[in-house]
Amino acid sequence: MQLLYAPASPYVRKVRVVLHELGMADDVELLEVATSPTRPAPEVAAAHALKKIPALVRPEGCTLYDSRVITRYLDARAGARFYPESHIWETLTLEATGDGIMDAAVLMVYEGRCRPEDKQDKGWLDAQWAKIENALDALNARWMSHLAGPLDAGVISVGCALGYLDFRHPDRPWRKGRDALDDWFAVFSERASMKATHPA
Repeated sequence: MQLLYAPASPYVRKVRVVLHELGMADDVELLEVATSPTRPAPEVAAAHALKKIPALVRPEGCTLYDSRVITRYLDARAGARFYPESHIWETLTLEATGDGIMDAAVLMVYEGRCRPEDKQDKGWLDAQWAKIENALDALNARWMSHLAGPLDAGVISVGCALGYLDFRHPDRPWRKGRDALDDWFAVFSERASMKATHPA
């Protein structure tokens, strides 16, 4: 299998963390691509109908894309431990929360990179950050017991989302007033899988 990736992508990091945690990192060849929303790499356009990363090229079937599809496939291939049926809806909701934080944070980056400075919308940027803050408040208030429990796809998604905030939005103090979430991430970010996939 081959994974089309860029090391800075939080969605790619989520897939790579899953690979490391499942002991499958050596089963997938990493193919780094230089791609962007306005100039998608030819390899990405050929593999992914929406011209995005990550994309997992499989010799035995169609190329898989969307990080949630890829992580679920990898988990099923390894014996299904990160999407536990006993609390599947909580896991999927937490994963959607982490992915939603990534979505808003990535859109903020694209606003700065893909639009001329005089066309950038501060109100729109603030609205994206407000979504992120609302999600962070919910995590800090209602999801800490899940985050502190067994590792699953939702926990991994949130960890990668917080790592992306530190990487791309270091000037925005997401930790303020969220001590429980801050303490959890300080421990989670020390996992070997997180260190091995730190964005560059």
